[in-house]
Amino acid sequence: MSIGIIVMGLLIGFMVGLTGVGGAALLTPILILLGISPSIAVGTDLFYNSITKLFGSIQHWRQKTIDFRLVKYLAIGSIPSALIAVGMLHLFDSFFHNQEQIIKHALGYVLILVAIATLVKTFMKKRLEWNRLQLKPLHEKKALTIMIGAILGFIVGLTSIGSGSLFALAMLYLYRMSPSQLVGTDIAHAFLLVTAAGLMHAGIGNVDYLLMMNLLMGSIPGVLIGSTFSSKLPAKPLRAVMAIMILFSGLKLI
Repeated sequence: MSIGIIVMGLLIGFMVGLTGVGGAALLTPILILLGISPSIAVGTDLFYNSITKLFGSIQHWRQKTIDFRLVKYLAIGSIPSALIAVGMLHLFDSFFHNQEQIIKHALGYVLILVAIATLVKTFMKKRLEWNRLQLKPLHEKKALTIMIGAILGFIVGLTSIGSGSLFALAMLYLYRMSPSQLVGTDIAHAFLLVTAAGLMHAGIGNVDYLLMMNLLMGSIPGVLIGSTFSSKLPAKPLRAVMAIMILFSGLKLI
């Protein structure tokens, strides 16, 4: 089982490095389809993502490609909202014993949303850029930013998915920034969000640490190998294929 998980981590890491499509959207449904309970899959994935996002955040901090004000406003909304989502799941399980079913169905719908978001970002990026809303200064969009953080943060706390893809799409549409700054800001905010949600899942026993270590052993070299090949292969067709795979995973879970 350990070798199989390491190889799976390697393959997922490779695809993430190759396409830039979020690992959670690939990893969580695969874990569930392999028979791991949805709550453990979500909690483990969040904790695992926290470690991977930490290294990305450090790199972007060194490169000065993080908009810390935007990270702050998003986090004000997203972190409390994600913690509420995790708390609600635990409460539902205590009273109604249907936590796993809620996560599985929510995961299916969010995967479909992520697949659509990935396709939109891949093929309609230019249409999303340079709209009137982007021209407004950040302080005028503070309330909107916090609200977006709260809505998407709840989704991440519930399913572990969307900390990259959904927030990146929102930032692409609402804020005027360079591609490197968008990626850096997205990763830095995602690190804060998944760490908070992952720690809460860990606190209620939803993290399998051995599973997480095996995934990390495979995914870290996988990301490095995938990143090496990313400049040599066409990005758009690969992302489209990944989005379709995510879409079918979502439909299978509903």
